[in-house]
Amino acid sequence: MRPTAPPDYPDDPVAEPVRHGRGALSNESSRYDDEKRIRTTDGWETATPDEEELPPLRTTLTRDATRTILARNTSPDVPFDRSINPYRGCEHGCIYCFARPTHAYLGLSPGLDFETKLLFKPDAAKLLVAELASPKYRPDVVAMGTNTDPYQPVERELKITRQILRVLSDFANPVGIVTKNQMVTRDLDILADMAKRNLAEVFLSVTTLDKDLARTMEPRASAPHRRLAAIRALADAGVPVGVMAAPMIPGLNDHELEAILEAARDAGATRAGFTVLRLPLEIKDLFEEWLRQHRPDRAERVLSLIRQMRGGALYQSGFGQRMRGDGPIAELLSARFAAAVKRLGLNLVRYRLDTQRFSVPEPARTALTDAKRDARQMKLF
Repeated sequence: MRPTAPPDYPDDPVAEPVRHGRGALSNESSRYDDEKRIRTTDGWETATPDEEELPPLRTTLTRDATRTILARNTSPDVPFDRSINPYRGCEHGCIYCFARPTHAYLGLSPGLDFETKLLFKPDAAKLLVAELASPKYRPDVVAMGTNTDPYQPVERELKITRQILRVLSDFANPVGIVTKNQMVTRDLDILADMAKRNLAEVFLSVTTLDKDLARTMEPRASAPHRRLAAIRALADAGVPVGVMAAPMIPGLNDHELEAILEAARDAGATRAGFTVLRLPLEIKDLFEEWLRQHRPDRAERVLSLIRQMRGGALYQSGFGQRMRGDGPIAELLSARFAAAVKRLGLNLVRYRLDTQRFSVPEPARTALTDAKRDARQMKLF
């Protein structure tokens, strides 16, 4: 029997099948690529993309050969000037993650590549010792979790974040952590000891209390109740802990703002903050694609409300404005946050971590001296 000829090669791309356990629905090329990848069909398959049985999309790890570990920041609306990111890319897969576009610098997609093709920094602790021991270093709070999460799932085996914390503790250099993962409680032994010396503060990011929404929006982050359990464990151990209700997305999770703050307060949080959704560069398309797949009934309304906070666009990058938005909706959200914080007794005390305790431990001082001596001897030859 003669086979039926396939249809003409289509001009329109075919949607990626939904990858269970992943946030992004597509894997568009990097914005720096000369060529664009699209997923299409030759017409011979019998199953639709949604019906395809695909193996799990596994995480791959690549060694990052960076020579420095402290990243410097000069943004006027960010309250820190240095940070550490043990990983590039994040397995949590949060669809709204503002760090996704950074994967384009690696020639990778901000979509599925961002959450499946990770770079890790195995020499992070060693590099940090060298930077902290330098005579040029001036102590201040080191932020972790400001770009990608230091407690994403691969940290369970690699333990790079734990190694970094040991170094910061040895040098008595303060650290502030933001995470979506209960795994932070694994390091309570280090964090509690640092907290006794006023050297550590942790914020748990809680975006929603709805476990079903969290499962699709932040597929590999800890479930909301586990993040609240982490707040309780940190507070019980004497570690100053707060909650970040971030990002607030109008029409999707903003109605939960007060409930999130109250649940976190009840668990032991004493501080709170919030930001609104940010959609720079590729995230606009990734988020809209996710929204139409998982919340099609409210997609148009959510996008409209976002535009109303962003001067008619999906994003504005101006300092100060990018975190809070503007217009009546943004103003109402800020007013609601302020009222809830006052009612719940949050933010009454601001922890000022101690930078005066910093000192270079003797082993690091000796190693630095030896390195200088070796460098001088090499010049003789």
